[in-house]
Amino acid sequence: MAYVKDPRVDAYIDGLPDWQREICQQVRDLVHGCDPEVEETVKRRVQPYFVLKGNICALMGTKDHVNVFLYDGTIVPDPEGIITAGHDNKTARMVSVYEGEKLNTRALGAMFKQIIANNRAGGWRKLKDSAPDRRP
Repeated sequence: MAYVKDPRVDAYIDGLPDWQREICQQVRDLVHGCDPEVEETVKRRVQPYFVLKGNICALMGTKDHVNVFLYDGTIVPDPEGIITAGHDNKTARMVSVYEGEKLNTRALGAMFKQIIANNRAGGWRKLKDSAPDRRP
């Protein structure tokens, strides 16, 4: 898959252990594959962010897992229960992936597509007031 890579995102991912690098690259390819206009950048000095008319997601490698932060204002459905934290967070929720776990690309990709659609429609802040509570 061809997309414009930010060298700062490359540097961040390259500095991670092999298993985290693989997960981050899967997320990177997945989010870019959801819409060809997705761009990547770095915010907060080092954190990779993927954006299109607003934040879609961000990556963070930790000591024992990778966090994928979803910027959806909790309005995107999670029918497969992949959200691991942030259920009550007003801005973002999180999918944590540990070594040896397989990333649920089908569910995560569906969530990315909905976040992108919401961003194109004005963003989750605008849509949240009119969206039903979809949290499990």
